[in-house]
Amino acid sequence: MSPFLLTRTLPADATDAVLRADVLHGLTRHPKTLPPKWFYDAHGSELFEEITRLPEYYPTRAEREILIDRAEEIAAASGAQTLIELGSGSSEKTRHLLDALPALHSYVPVDVSESALRGAAEALLAQRPDLSVHALIADFTGGLALPGTPGPRLIAFLGGTIGNLLPDERSVFLKSVRSLLSPGDALLLGTDLVKDEKVLVAAYDDAAGVTAEFNKNVLRVVNRELGADFDPADFDHVALWDPEREWIEMRLRAREALTVKVPDLDLVVAFGTGEELRTEVSAKFRKEGIRAELAAAGLSMDQWWTDSGDRFALSLATAV
Repeated sequence: MSPFLLTRTLPADATDAVLRADVLHGLTRHPKTLPPKWFYDAHGSELFEEITRLPEYYPTRAEREILIDRAEEIAAASGAQTLIELGSGSSEKTRHLLDALPALHSYVPVDVSESALRGAAEALLAQRPDLSVHALIADFTGGLALPGTPGPRLIAFLGGTIGNLLPDERSVFLKSVRSLLSPGDALLLGTDLVKDEKVLVAAYDDAAGVTAEFNKNVLRVVNRELGADFDPADFDHVALWDPEREWIEMRLRAREALTVKVPDLDLVVAFGTGEELRTEVSAKFRKEGIRAELAAAGLSMDQWWTDSGDRFALSLATAV
């Protein structure tokens, strides 16, 4: 069996330090915000897996459809010897690409969770003992150094996660990805597309209330990690479509005036009745907009695939 390598580029206490900084910054500004990455403790990850199976939540199914139907085209177009996945998690979706790349030499999953990386690697190597897996514990939004692996290399950023970045953040991120590409390398980017407002809002405000619980989980994370006394029952889940910016916003709206204490930050936070805490932006895209953002980062969109309902897209871009 090929060796499994694990490299940590994040300090062991990095997550705690970033959480503290994000909470202090987000709860002392107006309007108040918290980044969506803090949804995903073990319970939050379970809730999100449940969300992906809901009838209203189409992105996961739509992207999987493209990967199943187009994996061989993607593999042929990239010619990849190394597959690098940013925010790999369980690596479940990527297996369709791995199956289409029989000559693949190396897989480099990148995630902040060591347990997720180890679990995914064990499962993959049980099925593909000749595959070299070099996992990176890293925050891909903070700059990334990749291990030496054979080219061409294909960097995959799936799930529409790029939509959680604000426009300036997307620009910085795409330029950082461009800096990792050598001639012949490519980026495979997953993007959710603009569509009917009712479809979009329903995907983030399901009838069963699972997304509401997922949204409130960020409060539970802050309570556990920083000793805060948020009561999730004091907040309503809100999902709104912003037609000007073409993104969904998830918010938590205070049902009445209240005060929250965060002892580990020596912080007291007041909420007015109806005041909202933004927890996620999820931008939706159009083909020409994606092409323009890629071009601004020095990337040329060479291929474009959508699902049968034109709900979601995968694009393949190479360095200019």
